[in-house]
Amino acid sequence: MDAKGFVVPPGGGPVLSMAPGRSAALKLLSSETGESVVAFEETAPPGTETMFHLHHDSDEVVYVLSGEVTFKIGNEVTIGGPGACAFLPRGVAHAWKNTGAEACRVLFLYTPAPAGILRPPLGSFSRSC
Repeated sequence: MDAKGFVVPPGGGPVLSMAPGRSAALKLLSSETGESVVAFEETAPPGTETMFHLHHDSDEVVYVLSGEVTFKIGNEVTIGGPGACAFLPRGVAHAWKNTGAEACRVLFLYTPAPAGILRPPLGSFSRSC
């Protein structure tokens, strides 16, 4: 692996604006970790949801920082609040939805990195310092 250790300070990392009220603060990029892991903190307004999907090459870990998130993993549905941690293995269909009354904050990790590689248009980033 060709990667160096580093620390992203609080509020650090580029921010990807995904939709009104929805953003992802990119903490660990695949290019910085030797393709081993990707991590980002997503903020999503109530009602935000993903389609039922799966990843072929990466496992996903989701940690709820604040708010309420409902997970569907395979055929199981579970509601998670702050401190809930979900493991979404590669090859298993899953989705999530902010079912709370407020915006949620969720930390996403993908390992190895392929499923979490983000290549957004350059103009959609803003650097937080």
